[in-house]
Amino acid sequence: MTAELVRGQNHTLPQTRLEIRVSAGSPVVAGATLGDENGTVRGVEWIAHPGAHRLPGLEVSRQAAAGHRLAVDLEALPDEVHRVTVLLALPTGAGGPTRFGATAAPFVAVTGLDGTEIATFTLTGLDAESAVSALELYRRQGAWKVRAVGQGYAAGLAEMLADQGLAGAAELAASIQEAVARSLARSVAPPPPRTPEGDRVRHASGPSDAHPPTAPQPQPQPTAHPPTVHQPTAPQSATHPPTAPQPQPTAHPSTAPQPAAPAHPPTGTDPGTQTAPAAPTAAGPINYAHPRRQHAAPPPPPPAAPSAEPGQAPQPVAGDATGWSMDERLYNQIWGMFEDLARSAAAYRSAVDFAESRMGQELDRSLSDPRNRIGGTGDRAREEARAKRDELIARAREVLDRDLAQLAAEAAVVEPALPAAYAGWDNPVWHAHRIPMELPMALRIGDLHLPERTDLRIPLLVRLPLERGIWVDSGRTASEAAALMDTDRLRRLAMETAVLHAARLLAVYPPGEFSVHVIDPAGSAAGSLAPLVDAGVLAGPPAAGPGGVASVLAHLTRRVDLVQMAVRAGAADALPPDLDTGEQLLVVNDFPHGFDDRAVTQLRYLADEGPSVGVHLLMVADREDASAYGPVLDPLWRSLLRITPVADNHLADPWVGHAWTYEPPATPPGSRVLEQVLAAVTAARRAAGR
Repeated sequence: MTAELVRGQNHTLPQTRLEIRVSAGSPVVAGATLGDENGTVRGVEWIAHPGAHRLPGLEVSRQAAAGHRLAVDLEALPDEVHRVTVLLALPTGAGGPTRFGATAAPFVAVTGLDGTEIATFTLTGLDAESAVSALELYRRQGAWKVRAVGQGYAAGLAEMLADQGLAGAAELAASIQEAVARSLARSVAPPPPRTPEGDRVRHASGPSDAHPPTAPQPQPQPTAHPPTVHQPTAPQSATHPPTAPQPQPTAHPSTAPQPAAPAHPPTGTDPGTQTAPAAPTAAGPINYAHPRRQHAAPPPPPPAAPSAEPGQAPQPVAGDATGWSMDERLYNQIWGMFEDLARSAAAYRSAVDFAESRMGQELDRSLSDPRNRIGGTGDRAREEARAKRDELIARAREVLDRDLAQLAAEAAVVEPALPAAYAGWDNPVWHAHRIPMELPMALRIGDLHLPERTDLRIPLLVRLPLERGIWVDSGRTASEAAALMDTDRLRRLAMETAVLHAARLLAVYPPGEFSVHVIDPAGSAAGSLAPLVDAGVLAGPPAAGPGGVASVLAHLTRRVDLVQMAVRAGAADALPPDLDTGEQLLVVNDFPHGFDDRAVTQLRYLADEGPSVGVHLLMVADREDASAYGPVLDPLWRSLLRITPVADNHLADPWVGHAWTYEPPATPPGSRVLEQVLAAVTAARRAAGR
């Protein structure tokens, strides 16, 4: 029976290995503090937060999210710890609400590892508070209990930490918010909007199939042994049948950081697609909103192929996800594969951590007994502890290998079925590519993989139109591989990467509805830009010198200003007839060379305001070159999705925050696919009279 607590009420905990699930109406920072018998936090080393997410017996998420799962092992806490307090705070500078009264009341549930709820607490009555002590786990007469607290703090995280007796609370609060900001800057886009049935609908045959195919409930990734550290922050998609006979958790609404439910146009047009804005008419304002779909459920995916044998996982099928079109199904399937791989790796790593932690505890207990220090008793205890650890790790690896094999088989059938916008440059689909008449849902900008299996690559897709600018880091500090490269070669490679992105964007937009502008102040990228220049697909010659920089920035800034005013006033027909209302991409090389203070201000304005009205930024720059501006440009870098021209493990997923290795796009050696695609763009423009 679940205990529904009210503020001040307590409840006995029947077990010591727990999950604390947090669901909020907007992204929040989740953390926890350890307290002694007096409730005092003895130092920063007793606080788990995004910048230091793991303590003995405790792990929290590394980023802000609308849903969290905190892992707690009360037996693994230090002996002097008598209290664990769960803290929630609103992130600063994230553009979200600044007080809990402006969002839905947070919900906190204490559950077992099987998902069974032990106690729940809804934090009602909050108003001006931006931080809150949600609940506490405390030890009383040898037993652990949970108490609903709900104490809010209008002065935020610093006041809350100071209230627990922490010295230097303000400095730590600032560092926590900084860690959250860094996490948001390095994270890839959140998963796609979910339908009421969930994006990933799987059909598994055999008696082990315990996942209802359309249940949008959070599913924990099973492991060989329940791990002590497990921090998923979104529902587990049901790619594979359960790998261990663990009961499934009950779900509570909003346990995951999900975007708003999608919307779909009532007509039979391709969902999630949006052509570039048409010429202004008197019918209404230009619609630069990103595509959304209705709450109506899309058609179910095609039935999966039968398993080779009863009880085995089904044969993978391309498009095995919900969606109104094949492109949308493939898009949702790729995101599901991304999430599945993230959670499988998290479960394996958690199991390994648990095995190592338990071995250490058993060795400590054995060696603390003086009788075990003489003779072979101590040696036998060490051997037994290591054997148990090895067994647990082997069982976890077996589960992981099974999951990885299933995902690899799925990737093998999905990759050949991808449309050009989702496909790599080595995919034959590009050789027969025709410029589309409608905008696809997303664009592939590279691949991601984890060290558990480096040959299993997940396409990195970003939604179209772009919601965020892109920064190709040309600095030698970008990665270890970059540090070993010659500076000129690295910058050339970075610009060639940007050219591939620009060419792909031109190839997937309808003819004439996407324009590319280039700023190359010193003309150093002439060789890399040659394919775009020779094909005649640029809006004008690459701008050089301070005059060229000022001219392009003034032109695009004017366009953003005019369209914003027209949209706000509902007067699209008042736009100048010479204004190009199509999507625009500005490629900037060697920033900040050639930029004065005014030009820097304009660039920041375009990065902030441009995406909402169809002006996007693709920068090729070394951040160290802009160090003279100091922290004033930090918001600019954080607003952009950073990628690298060489492989680097700097991107984080939006679920558990793994460091993923990003592989930039590249054409096959000796291939002329880039020239062929740009020639197709030119031919399509001529045919359309653009």
